[in-house]
Amino acid sequence: MSNSNDNSAMQRIARLVDENSFMEIGSLVTARSTDFNLAQTDTPSDGVITGHGLINGSLVFVYSQDASVLGGTIGEMHAKKIAAVYDMAVKMGAPVIGLIDCAGIRLQESVDALEGFGAIYAKQAQASGVIPQISVIFGNCGGGLAVVPALSDFSFIESKKAKLFLNSPNAIAGNRVDKCDTASPAFQSAETGTIDKVGTEDEILADRKSVV
Repeated sequence: MSNSNDNSAMQRIARLVDENSFMEIGSLVTARSTDFNLAQTDTPSDGVITGHGLINGSLVFVYSQDASVLGGTIGEMHAKKIAAVYDMAVKMGAPVIGLIDCAGIRLQESVDALEGFGAIYAKQAQASGVIPQISVIFGNCGGGLAVVPALSDFSFIESKKAKLFLNSPNAIAGNRVDKCDTASPAFQSAETGTIDKVGTEDEILADRKSVV
């Protein structure tokens, strides 16, 4: 169940919003694709918890990726849930906060997953300048998903375990992780300017409340 006390994605939401204010949407959604043995794979909430809650009494919409479900990868229904959150947030004039912990695109779903990425980008572009968009990276944020924090108004990253990258450092000729880790929080905050603040998980979740 997506609301399990052992679920880190739900725990982060619980720590972010005011107590007992979160209302989950789409908890019964699972992966639609049955290719590559996905029919035999349990995909609760299709790897992303979505809904709305209050922060300091103000309405916010939240999506939190669940790395325990197929690595938190983005598939068709996963993306549709995030897009739906954006539609509701724009209608209500409320911020969207994305808690990112994702292994990237779900290769088993092929072009459906690619279309999902495009749908998320489109919703972000349409919401730009209309509502605040905040991205918080707690785990991996690589490949196409790296565009999401870049399109956000504020982006934050956890200092020890989080990674942000389009390609791994070893994909760059002559580079190695021990030479220059281009996925590290320090590099992304100091060199690329994509990240606004680096901190521990506790510091980041507390700071979200001040931003909103």
